[in-house]
Amino acid sequence: MFSHGEFVQLVVKRIYEWARTEPRRYALGLFTMGNSCSNLGIPPAKGPNAVGCTDFMMDHTAQGSFFRLYYPCQETEKAEKPDWVPCREYFSGLADFMKINRTLSERIFNHLFGSFKIPAYLDAPFKSNGKCPVVIFSHGLGAFRTLYSAICAEMASQGFIVASVEHRDQSASATYYFNTESERANENLPKMSASAQDSLVKEWMYYRALQHGESEFPLRNKQVKQRADECILALDKLTEINSGRAVQNALQTKFDWTTLENSMDLCRIAAMGHSFGGATVIEALCKEVKFKCGIALDAWMFPLDDETFPRVKQPIFFINSEKFQWAGNISRMKKLESAVIQRKMITIRGTVHQSFPDFTFLTGNWIGKLMKLKGEIDPHIAIDLSNKATLAFLQRHLGLENDFNQWDALIDGQDENLIQGTNVTVLQSAI
Repeated sequence: MFSHGEFVQLVVKRIYEWARTEPRRYALGLFTMGNSCSNLGIPPAKGPNAVGCTDFMMDHTAQGSFFRLYYPCQETEKAEKPDWVPCREYFSGLADFMKINRTLSERIFNHLFGSFKIPAYLDAPFKSNGKCPVVIFSHGLGAFRTLYSAICAEMASQGFIVASVEHRDQSASATYYFNTESERANENLPKMSASAQDSLVKEWMYYRALQHGESEFPLRNKQVKQRADECILALDKLTEINSGRAVQNALQTKFDWTTLENSMDLCRIAAMGHSFGGATVIEALCKEVKFKCGIALDAWMFPLDDETFPRVKQPIFFINSEKFQWAGNISRMKKLESAVIQRKMITIRGTVHQSFPDFTFLTGNWIGKLMKLKGEIDPHIAIDLSNKATLAFLQRHLGLENDFNQWDALIDGQDENLIQGTNVTVLQSAI
């Protein structure tokens, strides 16, 4: 699956195979203690706003909406920063995704990543000086809602409300929903709203692997359509919250959702995603015109129908890594080129596919390059270029009155670390 650019597979598999013997397990323990050094960690956001985050699930079933929300917040000394990986079941999901032993791989993940925190304050009170534009973010294959916190927190620090969706199409390594006791006992009973939190039973949903001999496109095409629907559903839920309608969160959080009433500028909405999430952006733009533009980070275009491309009418910005893309994938991006709708593409020099998720900040230089979590460029420079170019594009196409246009040159690849367009040669006949 890593041939399609999904970062989790290579991370675990190489470490797992290396650490199977007892001496190497011991060495891993010593090595990963060094990996926890103080210079590693998800970088704090650079914008003028402090950042809060909370989780939202509505309704409690697998058909409901589940996302991590990032937002501008009041600065508070009491609020804590949440764990980057929310609980051990996500480690189990990553192990299952890799088809490797849970016990050892969970230990490896816990050593490498278990101590890191999200750069945002959990359930901190919302605060904004005006209405916030909205971004819906879609994760890659084998990922989940918390793995792109550097990007999402930066957007929130710049005044956006960002919903990072956790997909229930079985493309996430793990996710969960709830059943009531009666629903669990008899699935034929009609679904009911669960009013008592303690009546809900957590049900885990893990990554669905391809079956032997199964064709990949039908599965991925079905998933990308569901993913787009889940992004639209998340937007619908935010619209309800913005209207002041009372909402019931199936999760026990301390965040006061009523403070978000009339907080969002629902005329300024963008879709954003990485890899499979990049394809989800294209599908979501096709399905929902409320998305005014899209940001596709190193998009994996394989899951999309050819008929989708001419139906997308919004501006799109492709931000690619130097090492991941190939001619067939770029040729599909170029099918979206238009003489009348702005479609932009840049490539960040020295980057790999994993330069966008948080993993790139959480390993030292040696292991990061071994696992292809880091490229030749400093990951902080790479993500800074990506975020600034994104903000400039969003200002241009959402009509924002910020100073993000100071980075307009990046949209056209005008920086020593950028390539305008792509580094991949594509024959015109392939488009």
